[in-house]
Amino acid sequence: MERDYKNDILDKLAEKNYDPMLEEELANFYGLKGKEIGNFISQLDELYEEGRVFRTKKNKYLLPKSLGIIVGILSKHRKGFGFVIPLEETQEDVFIGPKDLNYAMHGDLVAVKLSNQNTGDGKREGVITRILKRNTIEIVGTFQLQRKYGFVVSDDPKERDDIFVAERNINGAKTGDKVVVRITQWPEKNLNAEGIITEIISRKGDQGADIKALIRQHRLTTDFPYAVQEEANHMEMTVNEQMQHGRVDLRDKTIITIDGADSKDFDDAVCVERLDNGNYLLGVHIADVSHYVKEGSYLDQEALKRGNSVYLLDQVIPMLPKELSNGICSLNPKVDRLTLSIDMEVNPQGVVINHEIYESIICSTERMVYTDVSDMLEKNDKELIEKYKSIYPDLLLMQELASILRDVRDKRGSLDFDFDEAYIKLNDKGIPTSVETAERRVANRIIEEFMLLANETIAEHFYWMEIPFVYRIHEKPALEKIEALKQFLQSFSILLKGNSENIHPRALNEVIKLVEGKPEEHVVNTVMLRSMKKAFYGVDCEGHFGLGVKYYCHFTSPIRRYPDLIIHRIIKESLSGKLNEKRIRTLKKKTMEAAEISSKTEREAQELEREVEKLKMAEYMSYHLGEEYEGIISGVAQFGFFVEIENTIEGMVRASEMNDDFYDYEPTKYRLIGRRTHKIYGLGDRVKIHVDSVNIANREINFTLC
Repeated sequence: MERDYKNDILDKLAEKNYDPMLEEELANFYGLKGKEIGNFISQLDELYEEGRVFRTKKNKYLLPKSLGIIVGILSKHRKGFGFVIPLEETQEDVFIGPKDLNYAMHGDLVAVKLSNQNTGDGKREGVITRILKRNTIEIVGTFQLQRKYGFVVSDDPKERDDIFVAERNINGAKTGDKVVVRITQWPEKNLNAEGIITEIISRKGDQGADIKALIRQHRLTTDFPYAVQEEANHMEMTVNEQMQHGRVDLRDKTIITIDGADSKDFDDAVCVERLDNGNYLLGVHIADVSHYVKEGSYLDQEALKRGNSVYLLDQVIPMLPKELSNGICSLNPKVDRLTLSIDMEVNPQGVVINHEIYESIICSTERMVYTDVSDMLEKNDKELIEKYKSIYPDLLLMQELASILRDVRDKRGSLDFDFDEAYIKLNDKGIPTSVETAERRVANRIIEEFMLLANETIAEHFYWMEIPFVYRIHEKPALEKIEALKQFLQSFSILLKGNSENIHPRALNEVIKLVEGKPEEHVVNTVMLRSMKKAFYGVDCEGHFGLGVKYYCHFTSPIRRYPDLIIHRIIKESLSGKLNEKRIRTLKKKTMEAAEISSKTEREAQELEREVEKLKMAEYMSYHLGEEYEGIISGVAQFGFFVEIENTIEGMVRASEMNDDFYDYEPTKYRLIGRRTHKIYGLGDRVKIHVDSVNIANREINFTLC
């Protein structure tokens, strides 16, 4: 097995600002011979290609920082400037002016020489001295024909460089088409990048062309490779007698699914009973996707690559083909389905005192939707209660248990930022007809509590078994974020209790409770949420800060999340006693791979979902120009402030358009203040605006004050 020398090389070079040893001398330093020298030098070259090591003309190696160079990824702005985000997370971003980009494109790996320590607003400035790696190979955009040649205008607002396409490379594209252009020549002085059109995503005017282009821009597709689809097509689509062998038969129990009205894939079903001792027996039954998606199969490889399903308003980019996700793996009503179950005995104090995990078979009694269940429990809807009288007592018991579990979470400090989320309706032409706030009612909360408890119980069970696993991790906030939050809260005379280095979620939860219903609630919750780190997947059980628990995983959605799927495999192998030392070594590698890929694909999916929402919100507001709304200031910057109106749509009020005064930005107080009038516009303030202009391509909505 070839040794990895990369860290050794970096450590050695870090001992001195400048190390004159040549490749062979470095190799000799480690006592290498024969093929080992070639392996060593190839790894040194890889470090050079990655920009982590620099090589002088005299073939000497240095770390970038010894030359005052910062290596990072360029993020361009539509106005022409950009920021380089350093590979070293501890370093601050570097501002790059339009003249200092030196033909680098958005996403390129670049080397930057600092031109000064910082700008007037505290930002460092630099010049791109070298493009280490071109990361943009193809661009999705709109084709514009100009006589015998054309240009592709990128749909990504950050990429301002049009791509020149010669006549021979147009390949049937017409003006207005959404296309993919592969770059064949990079931009240089006075010349655009050049490319060849490799794909026509949609023709001008096609329904959903904008969303299709965004999907393609993120290198995703709703279609599956032939081999994957063939495996799905040949899957057994009914539960036969052989499949039932060794499973606990739960088909006589009252088990139901509760999901959104538009849902088509049902991962989870639940049932609750009251035991003779006064405790509750909560059963959470999850689709046994791992029975159908075998490790190493084409289906499995594609599911790992995708990492998760992506939900984009009226369409889904599924992790698994619809034959599985909407068919045999979905817990549809009145049909037999294979499941992986966990029964939890919960006492009246909300503590799980016993649990059992097992393979099962169920037949869902009813497919319920959140609105109907909520109307029964919140509004006592007589018609619905009569319609579902056979399960209504079960729903009441579920509500009772969920309330207990919610109180337990609340007492331990679990954070619940109850922000409104958008629900965007599109017509059959893909045009947004309404933007409303999504409901989060009692039925939603019931399922949420039951899934949280199942995930926590499963995670703790397998933590103590000390076998490879995938955990959901949410780290505590960074010290500087908590210090800034404390300072901000002081302006509202709110004391954040506890040690900033080891803040407890209970302290933050107390603040949330304190401001509930008060004018400052939105602003405090917003600033607090921004101080949190993002959750991710990992193989070490490091706890979930936001939920206030030590053990947590994702177990309940194997149709749409790969971590849940691999967890199911581990659980089933554990139940069957198949986990030997060799298999455990294999699972260590597979869980690490799954955690890394799934964390990455989750971030990408969230970014795409936000882009689609922004796009359709901008389009919706383009039909409402000149209309007046009341909103709340949701963000403040030097150039103006953002206002969120009641339906969650956010727009910008630019300081340059505020003609009554000149406004100074006070970042620590999240506000703009007028020099002459001393008028203040701060985070959380309510203002009246009218819709001034919309740029759909840039997903920009501009407001002006009334």
